[in-house]
Amino acid sequence: MVGGGAARRAAVAALAAAMLAGVASAAVYEVGDKMGWTILGSPNYTAWATSHTFHLGDTVVFTYNKQFHNVMAVSKASYKSCDTSKPMATWTTGNDSVVLKTTGHHYFLCGIPGHCAGGQKVDIRVVSSAASSPAPTPEPSRGGATSAPAPHPNAAPEALTGRSVAATVAASLLSLAAAVLV
Repeated sequence: MVGGGAARRAAVAALAAAMLAGVASAAVYEVGDKMGWTILGSPNYTAWATSHTFHLGDTVVFTYNKQFHNVMAVSKASYKSCDTSKPMATWTTGNDSVVLKTTGHHYFLCGIPGHCAGGQKVDIRVVSSAASSPAPTPEPSRGGATSAPAPHPNAAPEALTGRSVAATVAASLLSLAAAVLV
């Protein structure tokens, strides 16, 4: 069949471009960066969240020791009062990825008694693609530590955080499309 190969290559290229557009715009963020999801070292998750701009499709990864922590998605009221009795979702693997599928605030906390009250909670604000205003003002940091804490033992390698994952996937998709087009 004449022209069938060209039509196939064009279809594959269009599919790869569509996939690339979606992947390239998403980012992966390690909650708490190298500290991970913990109460050790008194991390300031409010400051962490306000230092990032989250968009639809981004992923937040909670890395923690599952013997001592968990992650709960909760309502604003439960977040403010550290109420763990009615979570919308609970994760317990120690390496939990949550895709941000809606704009607005996403409230997460650790359900282990005392951890939320100790600051292990985060309000992640997802902006619309047209908006890029900053998240709420961070609360003052507790403690006077000025040196950077040691990386969390379960923290993702630096190469896997931020926009680098999207860039790696995008490059892989381009390579696949190029291979099919040859």
